[in-house]
Amino acid sequence: MAKHNDTLAELNKHTPLRDKLIATHKSINEIFPFIVRIAITIYDPETRLLKTYLHSSGDDSPLEHYETLLDNAPSLKEILKKGMPRVVNNLLTFENGKHEHTQRIGRQGYAASYTLPMFNNGDFIGFIFFNSNETEVFTENVLRQIDIYSHMISLMVINELSAIQTLTAAVKTTETITHVRDPETGSHLDRMSRYSRLIAIALAEKYHLDDSYIEHLFMFSPLHDIGKIAIPDHILFKPTSLNQSEKEIMQKHPRIGRTMIDDLLGNFGLENIEHIDMLRNIAEYHHETIDGTGYPDGMKGDDIPLEARIVAVADVFDALTSKRPYKEAWSNEKAIQILNQLAGETLDQECVDALLNNIDDIEKIQKQFNESPYS
Repeated sequence: MAKHNDTLAELNKHTPLRDKLIATHKSINEIFPFIVRIAITIYDPETRLLKTYLHSSGDDSPLEHYETLLDNAPSLKEILKKGMPRVVNNLLTFENGKHEHTQRIGRQGYAASYTLPMFNNGDFIGFIFFNSNETEVFTENVLRQIDIYSHMISLMVINELSAIQTLTAAVKTTETITHVRDPETGSHLDRMSRYSRLIAIALAEKYHLDDSYIEHLFMFSPLHDIGKIAIPDHILFKPTSLNQSEKEIMQKHPRIGRTMIDDLLGNFGLENIEHIDMLRNIAEYHHETIDGTGYPDGMKGDDIPLEARIVAVADVFDALTSKRPYKEAWSNEKAIQILNQLAGETLDQECVDALLNNIDDIEKIQKQFNESPYS
């Protein structure tokens, strides 16, 4: 029997989506060496934003940490409208494009491109881009094979995102079954997850955070208080300050949350979601404080995982500016003052600065995800 080397054997392993994308790119390059970059953007239907997510080109990334409204990308919007791939065999056609993403791609020197919209059960979820360093390469013969690879990549992305959606759905189902409600509204989770993303983008260069990390932080941060499912109503909804015994019960929710996440991941077979340890860290450590007075472990400073420090700042800021059973919503000005007082002691100074340096974006998020009865 002849031996055959499976160039896509990496896809059979429990490896992160990024590694699978890189392995797929290597396999493609054995046939089409002119494909120098495969990139994925994902779509947020609530904000109509397209966001960079993953790419296979190493340091060659002209659109790192980039987002734009779908309405600001008319050529991509046209692709979506038709529901069909787009082939541009000479990107000089777009060299005078007025949009930033077009200009960045042009400066990078890519010569041709193939773009495929991704759909999951009819719902648009993003785009896959194949970039070439040569013009006139996407012939019908090439496209027949690229189509197969692109749909395979699309299925891998759908599998990853669906796994996270399954995890979130499991949490919501658990809440319903136990008849427990967190006093934090859906709008709070919308806002704080986007505040978390703002902070991560601002810190990306210093901490070498890629788009995948940032997007998973955005997706995981709403699950930070999953452990509150196990906290009794009379404590969770108490309109006045908790007494010592009640505080001790409340302070168990991070550890409970970590245990619940581990159970859910095991029961649903989701242990291999990319950056899954980030979710564990967010649930367990978002109440740790820089000065070591937090819980459950009394961790200090940089010993606290970055994602937990980020979520802590986002969560506190939105708690201050939101109505709670025990308080009215504070103004942004008052919340900023308190955040600055907490920075360096309770909250991470860099994370606080990263959020407060984006006031315009904060206000946009607050306007879109307000506490109206219809939000």
